[in-house]
Amino acid sequence: MSINCSLWQDNSMSVKHFAFVKFSEVTEQCFLLFTLILLMFLASLTGNALIALAIWTNPVLHTPMYFFLANLSLLEIGYTCSTVPKMLQNLVSEARGISREGCATQMFFFTLFGISECCLLAAMAFDRYMAICSPLHYATRMSRGVCGHLAMVSWGVGCTVGLGQTNYIFSLDFCGPCEIDHFFCDLPPILALACGDTSHNEAAVFVAAILCISSPFLLIIASYGRILAAVLVMPSPEGRQKSLSTCSSHLLVVTLFYGSASVSYMRPKTSHSPGVDKLLALFYTVVTSMLNPIIYSLRNKEVKTALRRTLGKKNVLTHG
Repeated sequence: MSINCSLWQDNSMSVKHFAFVKFSEVTEQCFLLFTLILLMFLASLTGNALIALAIWTNPVLHTPMYFFLANLSLLEIGYTCSTVPKMLQNLVSEARGISREGCATQMFFFTLFGISECCLLAAMAFDRYMAICSPLHYATRMSRGVCGHLAMVSWGVGCTVGLGQTNYIFSLDFCGPCEIDHFFCDLPPILALACGDTSHNEAAVFVAAILCISSPFLLIIASYGRILAAVLVMPSPEGRQKSLSTCSSHLLVVTLFYGSASVSYMRPKTSHSPGVDKLLALFYTVVTSMLNPIIYSLRNKEVKTALRRTLGKKNVLTHG
């Protein structure tokens, strides 16, 4: 059923509230999706929180690689928390409205965490490049200060892009329709509701995607190209296997995250469809965040050992 947007317009006829389109009129379908997303959300929060906690509480993991992994876990927690709770509410409640300010806030945090993750994944690839291709200088070139600066730059770029894009989009007028055909306040579906010419805003989103998604991705490709060249000339098969194993988890995470993000934000506007956009949104906001802790813990003995120690300490405290 269509919502009467005139109820949510001020005297200037600008929409002050939005509403998310109902996923399905079939209650059982909504409840099934709610259950699946809730389980994945809880698994994502638990997994990422445990990895971050295990890294911070185990001195043996106080290295650049695990410092970045802890930051990645924190980003994943923020990324999912900025979108999933409202998504869950919309699936089971008739109160699917969101204020203009609330929508802008959700868009800012979603963009902040998403862009920061793009940059952080590039920093992690650079760290692996330095560790494998320049091991003698690794300790000095990837010092605690350098790692801290790389993390701050990643968060800073995300914050800057989030503020810029959110301010630019919500400076537009919204005079109806007011229904968002999506799970959350993502950039393309909000732009589709704006009045007048939005070509400049669409160009800004595309340019931001090129700079903040493609540029880090190219840095990742360049880093792994150099890593592969270095690994191929290693005389020891054990050395080659060890070097590749330290990169495999990161490569898998990069593939999952960049694959869905690039399809969402870098394909032509004419190829967008609400159904595909929603499916992709579920993948890069919920599924990848749930899989990342599993990927890193299953393929990394040090992380598994640290997790067992952390869980063991919790059990001792609980039973003590």
